[in-house]
Amino acid sequence: MMRDISTGQIDTPQLLAALTAGHAPVILDVRREKIFADATDTLPAARRADHLAPELALSGDKSRAIIVYCIHGHNVSQLATGLLRAQGYNAAQLIGGIDAWRDAGAPVVSTATDVQRFTKSTIWVTRRRPKIDRIACPWFIRRFVDDRATFLYVDPEFVLPVAEELGGVAYDIEGAPVTHDGPRCSFDTLLDRFAITDPVLRDLAVIVRGADTGVHTLAPAAAGLLAVSLGASALYRDDLAMLDAMMPVYDALHAGLRYAKGEPHFWPMPKA
Repeated sequence: MMRDISTGQIDTPQLLAALTAGHAPVILDVRREKIFADATDTLPAARRADHLAPELALSGDKSRAIIVYCIHGHNVSQLATGLLRAQGYNAAQLIGGIDAWRDAGAPVVSTATDVQRFTKSTIWVTRRRPKIDRIACPWFIRRFVDDRATFLYVDPEFVLPVAEELGGVAYDIEGAPVTHDGPRCSFDTLLDRFAITDPVLRDLAVIVRGADTGVHTLAPAAAGLLAVSLGASALYRDDLAMLDAMMPVYDALHAGLRYAKGEPHFWPMPKA
């Protein structure tokens, strides 16, 4: 669960742990307009907000924690945090701002011109009956791009026209802007589109690729991810129900790679 932020502050390790655990707070980017316009990255799934009226980026739901950041964690984010707390939001300012986040090597998401279409889209369309790539991509989008994103699963022949009509993004189908590239999966393509260099997410991409393409020698966890995905597909005929059920699986894979990579597990227990 999200830690107590009653002090109105949170640091990078604490926020990263909350994101990894799948209990992400709402993150607001309140950098001044000129600074934001010149920026090349944001925190994961950050929403743009005016530091003088940050509540306008929210729906009024006060059940989720709100984390606010600027460049250095100085007056801009502290002002916005104070306004939110005065309105009854459980808000906290990120200590050190995005500079401290970057310095810690925490993952950032690109805002480069060629991916603006993706960062602005909240509708993603793909084929019915997802197994791996069509679950992994929504997991990344929800956790790192847009926590309010909508996902539609339709018949293959309708993916591209539905995405076009809704102004959404088609993925994991031939002709879509996000799809396989040779031996690389749609998940790889998605990470490329957002210029993700975080080694943990890149390691996760190898697991997804191995499971999705049947090349289980790429990563030890690939065969296990395939088995769990096939089992979930058999359990859930509703594609969105399967997506909800599998989100914690990807949260766990992500957390394991970030915090427990290389940790052994023995049975029987070794003797002292």
